[in-house]
Amino acid sequence: MNAGHLYDEAARLIADADGLVISAGAGMGVDSGLPDFRGNTGFWRAYPALAGARIAFEEIASPDAFVRTPTLAWGFYGHRLNLYRRTVPHPGFAILQAIGACLPQGAFVFTSNVDGQFQRAGFDEAHICEVHGSIHHLQCLDGCDGQIAHADGFEPEVDEAACLLRSPLPRCARCQALLRPNVLMFGDWGWLSQRTAAQRQRLEAWLGGTRRAVVIEIGAGLHVPTVRWFSESLGGPLIRINPTEPDVPGRGVSLPLGGLAALEGIRQALSQRGFFDR
Repeated sequence: MNAGHLYDEAARLIADADGLVISAGAGMGVDSGLPDFRGNTGFWRAYPALAGARIAFEEIASPDAFVRTPTLAWGFYGHRLNLYRRTVPHPGFAILQAIGACLPQGAFVFTSNVDGQFQRAGFDEAHICEVHGSIHHLQCLDGCDGQIAHADGFEPEVDEAACLLRSPLPRCARCQALLRPNVLMFGDWGWLSQRTAAQRQRLEAWLGGTRRAVVIEIGAGLHVPTVRWFSESLGGPLIRINPTEPDVPGRGVSLPLGGLAALEGIRQALSQRGFFDR
């Protein structure tokens, strides 16, 4: 089936739906210029200081890194926080918003990304589930008070060449222990999950009000398959956008493309149907 027919089939599935589930993995941010950490090659290209020390993503993205080398751990996460704060979401986010606005039940986002790009693009905070947490929120490394705070007041100064935090380490107001991102890391038994649990409850309530939800999944790979499992668990039609791992089980459309290119093709097919005029 050629690309035009695939876009037509995706447009048909969307036009028949009453709600849109947007499930997004790391590939969603590539068109915004965010780095792809798939494998150590891509990770070390983005963080040469960690490459020189042969520190893998799984090692630095770990609570143990904040215990052993807090300035290095916060050098990595502080750089990411600054990067995400200044990144402008690509036009594909607006396409998804426009599609959701035309469906009776609107749209709900399920993402493994911790970058806050959907909020930055204008999506309703109440319709976003960040299954791995958010770098824009902080928690005590010791979990002393069980509280999750917004990171608005934290402005990390990072020596990017060395991947080290130069400004003071953030501290818990109650016990003065180190603060860490409220992000689910590798080997993480101390992550405070209540914020994500509340988001998940809102998602389940929204799904209960839909009868013909369609899933558009963007950039969710098999290395960390959380998003793919969720997309497939819903049992409805699935439009999977992935340049390297696009296969779809059962009913759906496979688009072996980057997120923005595929979304632009879907938008054009929907426009030809008069979808945005209804």
